[in-house]
Amino acid sequence: MEFYKYEGAGNDFIIIDDRSHSFPQTDFQLVKQLCDRHFGIGGDGLMLLQLEEGHDFKMVYYNSDGNFSSMCGNGGRCIVQFAHVLGLIGNNCKFVAVDGPHKAKVISSGLISLQMIDVEFIEKINDTSVLMDTGSPHFVKMVDDLYQMDLISEGRKIRYNDRFNDEGVNVNFVQMINDELHIRTYERGVEDETLACGTGVTAAALAMAFWGNPNATIEIKAVGGDLNVVFEKYKSGFRNIWKTGPATFVFKGTIER
Repeated sequence: MEFYKYEGAGNDFIIIDDRSHSFPQTDFQLVKQLCDRHFGIGGDGLMLLQLEEGHDFKMVYYNSDGNFSSMCGNGGRCIVQFAHVLGLIGNNCKFVAVDGPHKAKVISSGLISLQMIDVEFIEKINDTSVLMDTGSPHFVKMVDDLYQMDLISEGRKIRYNDRFNDEGVNVNFVQMINDELHIRTYERGVEDETLACGTGVTAAALAMAFWGNPNATIEIKAVGGDLNVVFEKYKSGFRNIWKTGPATFVFKGTIER
């Protein structure tokens, strides 16, 4: 089986060209094995690129635990770059993912802008925490010790509390440092810190707007790299949300399954 490895701001993925539908889509143990960093290829997730009528392609996404997952923003940028390299798309495309259709633009080689779904409502948990769905469910919490805190321990307290234990939630901790928004993310399905999370970065930008930041463009510094989010306020939520960031080819190879 031939595979490709891509990363987006340190969030890394196995991508398989599955236009022939030859990949055993319900072999979740195989996906988990391929994503294992010790016994497989290694990755935060695995994606299948398939054909879809009315769209340029379809994105099928699995978390590293082997299970189907909700939308992955960094993965979305990477699979767009992959489709561009394959010659399936030009500089603009539309594809479908688990949360619905998306548009994307190839800004330059390795730099992709991806339109995220509209966010109709943000739930205020308390003065420093909000909850929203940006294609995946995200809890965003403002802290004042981002790089000193025990992110795994604090993230699990929220991800496994009574409200979120069954379905899980991604937990993002953010802090303004020298007028820049920094973020660290505990990701469900990976059950660890990821170097960047595209839907989490989107949630962080919208949380800042919810908390009163007047800017419609927000630069965000994730552990794995910088990303940009632009959006429009609309009624009680946001629309026309675009996230721009890197999507980089790492290597390709073959593996026996």
